Amino acid sequence: MKNGTRGWILYASLLVLFWGVWGAFSSEPNSRYGYPNEMIYIIWAFTMLIPAYFAMRGKTFDRRPVAAMYGLIAGLTGAGGQLLLFQALADGPAYLIFPLVSLSPVITVLMATVLLRERITRLAVVGVVAALVAIVLLSIPSGGGDSDAHGPWLPMAILICVAWGVQAFCMRKAALVGVNDATTFGWMTISGLLLVPVAFAIMGDFPSGAPWQAPALTAVTQVLNAVGALFLVMAFSRGKATVVAPITNALAPVLTIVLSLAVYQTLPSVWGALGIVLALAGSTLMVYSDEKSGESSVAPGVADGDVSPVGR
Repeated sequence: MKNGTRGWILYASLLVLFWGVWGAFSSEPNSRYGYPNEMIYIIWAFTMLIPAYFAMRGKTFDRRPVAAMYGLIAGLTGAGGQLLLFQALADGPAYLIFPLVSLSPVITVLMATVLLRERITRLAVVGVVAALVAIVLLSIPSGGGDSDAHGPWLPMAILICVAWGVQAFCMRKAALVGVNDATTFGWMTISGLLLVPVAFAIMGDFPSGAPWQAPALTAVTQVLNAVGALFLVMAFSRGKATVVAPITNALAPVLTIVLSLAVYQTLPSVWGALGIVLALAGSTLMVYSDEKSGESSVAPGVADGDVSPVGR
């Protein structure tokens, strides 16, 4: 990986590790202690300050309007989508919402291909399709339900899908116009904090009677989420959006399923097992195609040789 031209693989791998572990334990505060999802969001927003601090060390905050624009759009679409997801899950079935929301990489790939003119080989196209199918399969739980197949949750799920697809595109676009990783992540942190009052208003009041383990476990798991978000920014600044988005969205659930198998002794469904195979195959094809092309995808906002994970 000379001059960091393939540094995106490192950061995508770290993202999969952090988000895979986070995914395996993220539901524990709510399922075990009944901790409100809005409170989980609030704690997450403040945990973003931790990786933001390390990311900003020794870095210059880009004060250009273009940096603020893409950073705020990325932050508000990501955090806003998270808040909207809570409402959608309260109104509709998770087994239908998550497969729809998980298609956000389609939005990212289409925007990157049309607006950024990112070239993608035929082999990579096969990998992208395999990864996208895997994402949907991995989002299908082992059990169904008899909830309504349509309702107010449907437009919310579509909006979340679009929002998260746009978020990933803006991360890549910010890097291409010379915005450094620290600045983009800094604006994302600010965006998440700006929506804390909204989360509190939805919740109504601080939860009473929750044991100390609930906020403690939330903080630990959400730090993994926050650090993973930083790695996502760093991966997008070094790799094509058409490759990074499908890979990260496909492989993180694979690790979550593997950890769930080890910790909770739960086997994946047939769809989940097929999704794992497709995710691994699709990701391998995309990485191989990107390596074979030899084309540098490092954005101007990344300094040569800058491949340290969080900061010095």
